[in-house]
Amino acid sequence: MDTWVKRELHGWGRYPRLEAEVARPERLRDVQAALADRGGLPVLAHGLGRSYGDVALLENGRVILTRRLDRMLEFDPATGRVKAEAGVSIQELVETFLPHGFFPAVVPGTWFVTLGGAVANDIHGKSHHVDGTFCDHISQLEILTASGEIVACGPDLEPELFWATVGGLGLTGVILTVELTLRPVAGPWIVQEAVRTEDLDDFFRVSAESADFSHTVTWIDCVTGGKGLGRGIMMRGRHAPPGVEGDPGMVGKAIDALSPLMHVPVDGPSWLLNKATIRLFNEAYFRKQPRGQVDSVIHYIPFFFPLDFVKDWNRIYGKRGFLQYQLVVPPDPDHRVMREVLSAITATGMGSFLSVIKEFGDQVHGGLSFPRPGTTLALDFAHSGQPLFDLCDRLDDIVSDAGGRVYLGKDARLSRAHFRRQYPEWEAWKAVRDAWDPQGVFQSAMGQRLGLCGGSK
Repeated sequence: MDTWVKRELHGWGRYPRLEAEVARPERLRDVQAALADRGGLPVLAHGLGRSYGDVALLENGRVILTRRLDRMLEFDPATGRVKAEAGVSIQELVETFLPHGFFPAVVPGTWFVTLGGAVANDIHGKSHHVDGTFCDHISQLEILTASGEIVACGPDLEPELFWATVGGLGLTGVILTVELTLRPVAGPWIVQEAVRTEDLDDFFRVSAESADFSHTVTWIDCVTGGKGLGRGIMMRGRHAPPGVEGDPGMVGKAIDALSPLMHVPVDGPSWLLNKATIRLFNEAYFRKQPRGQVDSVIHYIPFFFPLDFVKDWNRIYGKRGFLQYQLVVPPDPDHRVMREVLSAITATGMGSFLSVIKEFGDQVHGGLSFPRPGTTLALDFAHSGQPLFDLCDRLDDIVSDAGGRVYLGKDARLSRAHFRRQYPEWEAWKAVRDAWDPQGVFQSAMGQRLGLCGGSK
């Protein structure tokens, strides 16, 4: 077993930064040894660190880094069912099984996510309206519980523990293995249509027309107000059928040419992302898309994981980091709530550098899982201190009043009061969690902040 070593950890937003004692086990048995060796301190698992806020952080505790638990254990080529250790990344899953004709039904916007992290945050992707979340394709998990026992669970096996772990933010135990079913695909190509939407009403019109596409997402301009409020570019697509291919030579050349250049080696200066530069970026990005529809056959990497081309892109936001604020609000025929959200943002002039909007499907998992029917909007804000916190507080009020919620996997500052309004099933979730961990062995900075750990009130 590794010696515990003090280390500063942070999420992808680089805020907050907290110090903990960490160990990096190589085998599943080492995770059990780490739990037994916790010295009475709380414990948390931590994967690739791509959650944005404090969900995978723990101060004055011990953190088990799971990245080396990266072995593929079983694969059935007839069904696409895979069993793998929880430290396996989405990238490794795709690169291992795409050559065999399989691809995950649900992937997030980055493939630098472990399977354990995908479960703990119940991740969603561009296909939620068709495929639900990542966990809708899982048949079984193995979890190291607070007692030191390894428990197998799934939708039909210890279902309360399974559904508490799905979206459970790592607070029910350490996820050790994940068994899921991949989807058969013909190859690495995506048939894509890009459509410019002129305002928020136009987005909802195009979104309604795109229901038969398996994957949809829209970049949205969160700076422009007035008649252009909510304008954007929708990317909709599906896995290409057999015989439909792009140019593999061009893809390879583009990756080879861009890879050395696509790297942010140092922290961006504090003035880099200001009102003027964000407005210029949004204007240029919107204008690069011609009116109407542009069809193409593209490789899956730029379609699913465009920002992964840019190594350490989070450093653009400077040393203070950034906050991502992702919300979902229920369906609203007049789109009143989303207009109010966008108007509140444009009124501050702070503007989000990277923003996406999408309509979710009907799948709901309860507990602390984020997706629910309605419209979700994800926003990145450079950390500006109190003015940004004031804006987020205003957005919290709008979202809570509308019966919506904030994505905990990306949060760093939601209040306990707003959390309890937004997640009314939290007490039922906590009762299950406390039954498996009555002493509060598994904790996190977020869990402590929101009153979810052990006997927290």
